[in-house]
Amino acid sequence: MPNQIQELLDLVDNSLSVDGTTVKVLNAEKFRKNIGKLVERSALAADSSAGWARYLIRAAALELGVYPASIHELYMARGRGEAPITFCTPAFNLRALSHHAARAMFRAANKINAGAFIFEIARSEIGYTGQRPAEYAANILAAAVAEGFAGPVFIQGDHFQVSAKKYGADAAGELKAVRDLSVEAIAAGFFNIDVDTSTLVDIDLPTIDAQQILNYQLSAQLSAFIRENEPKGVTISIGGEIGEVGTNNSTEPELRAYMDGYNVEMKKLAPGKAGLSKISVLTGTSHGGTVLADGSIAKVTIAFDVLRDLSRVSRKDYGMGGTVQHGASTVSEENFNQFVQHEAIEVHLATNFLTMFFDNIPADFKKEMYAWLDVNSAGDRKPNMTDEQFYYKTRKNAVGPFKAKSYALPEDAHAKLGAAWEAQFDKLFNLLGVKDTKQFTEQFITPVKVAPVLADYVKEAVAAEDVSDLAD
Repeated sequence: MPNQIQELLDLVDNSLSVDGTTVKVLNAEKFRKNIGKLVERSALAADSSAGWARYLIRAAALELGVYPASIHELYMARGRGEAPITFCTPAFNLRALSHHAARAMFRAANKINAGAFIFEIARSEIGYTGQRPAEYAANILAAAVAEGFAGPVFIQGDHFQVSAKKYGADAAGELKAVRDLSVEAIAAGFFNIDVDTSTLVDIDLPTIDAQQILNYQLSAQLSAFIRENEPKGVTISIGGEIGEVGTNNSTEPELRAYMDGYNVEMKKLAPGKAGLSKISVLTGTSHGGTVLADGSIAKVTIAFDVLRDLSRVSRKDYGMGGTVQHGASTVSEENFNQFVQHEAIEVHLATNFLTMFFDNIPADFKKEMYAWLDVNSAGDRKPNMTDEQFYYKTRKNAVGPFKAKSYALPEDAHAKLGAAWEAQFDKLFNLLGVKDTKQFTEQFITPVKVAPVLADYVKEAVAAEDVSDLAD
């Protein structure tokens, strides 16, 4: 056995065995206790031991009943009226210390028998957080193992988005970049992907169909590609989007123009294959929110009736689970139950968990990160910006460069962060009706344990791309 692999086995107190590419768990208790050491190697190593660590985590997790899954079947059951509309699935973008945050999330889930919740990362976030899909998935699966969670784990590619600027300059190259990322993500266990070509909607065109045509054509092309590359037995949950967050609220004619066009294209490109399980719509929010001069976040008014009305259309006429709400971290917590009451199938949350990271890390560490931003993100500082606005806008850029130092924080700092995150997950799970949803994931999600392929893990690193114009 190569020394590198033996070193990894030593990290987990030889609770695993490796024979070729076959991984066996010899002592589950020891492995749960030590799996964080593999996570750290996966996140920080610059050699092939990072890939091996991710492979070991995925393979061992499968043996312990933790497996990446698609939420497609549950959402389609909701579209048929077989699953209740009493919950809204939260999808969390865990940017900083995602393994530690995921452990807090699984602890919250275990307390209330929750099963319908999603871990996600956007195309834009992959770069500045320094987490390719295989690393992110390893962080999540290892968190499930560490916290004794078993069953399907939903990992999602959020905003696998086409850059309008890059598409205009090189359409073929930009579509290839999204296809390549999809293949990489699927290999890592991302069995849920939000295809976002809404960046190409042109509201200046004379008809709604003309505005949406490029959106639905390319969305169908990427969906057909995903169907060609999904693992045997898995129907990846694919989401579409009819407009970019932050512009005008979505309308029923827009939804129908997109879905009717999309379904026609899918019948041509992938006859007999499943289409979308959900649709993202605009309701008045924006990604990250608008920070005011004093550092507070501007209040937003959400058109909840848009979520309800378009969810009903998407279920009744298109068989989908319902509508998706993006940019919800800026919504007042007392309004979160409105997502359930207005029948949204899914809500995406990211910004608040990054805020909590910066609010709970040691003051000297935060000061160091901000000093780095003063130099390395200086180009983003506008003349009229306050410091609060500048740091709020740019702080995400420090996540990747300070990843190693984040892992190296004292245990009490990690514990403080974990407790704060867990309390927030407790609150959100309650507001979104996620309690006892494990009964629905067990009822509707068919277990498909897809074995990892070593060549997808031990390989050359993927070069980072400039995605500064894309949404989180």
